[in-house]
Amino acid sequence: MFFPKTVWLNDRMERARLISRLTREKLATYGFYQVPENEKVQYVRRHFNSVAECYDLMNTILSFGIHYLWKRAAIRSLKLRPGDRVLDVCGGTGDLAILAAGQVGQTGEVILYDINRDMILAGKTQENHLAIRNQIQYIQGDIETMSFPDNSVDAVMVGFGIRNVTHMDRGFKELYRVLKPGGRMMCLEFSKPVSPVFRWLYDMYSFFIMPWLGQLIAGSRSAYIHLPETIRLFPLPDELAELLEGIGFKDVSFTRLTNGIAVIHLGVKPE
Repeated sequence: MFFPKTVWLNDRMERARLISRLTREKLATYGFYQVPENEKVQYVRRHFNSVAECYDLMNTILSFGIHYLWKRAAIRSLKLRPGDRVLDVCGGTGDLAILAAGQVGQTGEVILYDINRDMILAGKTQENHLAIRNQIQYIQGDIETMSFPDNSVDAVMVGFGIRNVTHMDRGFKELYRVLKPGGRMMCLEFSKPVSPVFRWLYDMYSFFIMPWLGQLIAGSRSAYIHLPETIRLFPLPDELAELLEGIGFKDVSFTRLTNGIAVIHLGVKPE
């Protein structure tokens, strides 16, 4: 079923009605489409299988390289310390994990956790930062049912992945569960640009240029139609902050980057 609206879903009541109906009918959104809840993970897996080999290249091209600045800012905001144990959930090809490893040093530990094996292998086998990649631990698994004990990591992070999770609230609850008291959570995710003019330009780029480049370079137009659709259904920063506070995080904050295209969300598990 095709989602009836092809612009930003930014009305709270409309979002609440959508979530209520999807829950009642056991459906989930996959971009603007609605699919059976228990099948979404297969759609997501196929999506990332199709782009794994060129994922990093496409990110750099489509963002004009700005995604590296966003990720560095996100890691700085997490305030990692030498010796920290860090879990990078939905870690993909490992950009955030590599940056985190540089912060925690030889005495620390970084674990990359992702549901998609092809994405893990695409990152793990790259030659750049090979020494750091070999220090990172890699685990395949689902964010909604993570195979980690309670209170076991100093910091958790999820970059550009939570919006693809079938039950986002369950994913954040798992992040909260595995964090030690006093531990820090960081979520880096796309969002709605603040300026109306910039937002219009962004929409034109997202729905016309990005799919064309996806077909030309990655051989997958559909994967890069799905990407902007998921962004437009994702909660706005203040809504996500309320969700995180409802789960139990304290000191919740968010910082917009590049006119709000990306947002860093932070929270702390109470001691």
